[in-house]
Amino acid sequence: QVRVQESGPGLVKPSQPLSLACSISGASITDKYYLWGWVRQSPGKGLEWMGVIDFHGFTYLSPAFKSRTSISRDTSKNQFSLQVNSVAPEDTATYYCVRSGTESGGIISIIDTWGQGTLVIVSS
Repeated sequence: QVRVQESGPGLVKPSQPLSLACSISGASITDKYYLWGWVRQSPGKGLEWMGVIDFHGFTYLSPAFKSRTSISRDTSKNQFSLQVNSVAPEDTATYYCVRSGTESGGIISIIDTWGQGTLVIVSS
């Protein structure tokens, strides 16, 4: 069974960077043709898609996060990471790492695996 697991700090100070990692088991981050990404959930905004990294290592980011967010991978560790710079209290949310399977020749992608989520609180 494919599983993904988030790890990182539960508390981050405003203006500081947030870094989270996602470990993968039961699959390889280079498996064709999957996408590996991040989604967050908060009471005020609900679910927000942040971005993904594909099996080539190319990233695709939501316009809402592109200016201060990056996604990277480490194939030797079979994991990928999220970094959000200059966080604010509005970034308080539960962050999920996910896997998406592609369909229709890569035109669409649907999440098929979710991590359990990790709560990140931004506060001084």
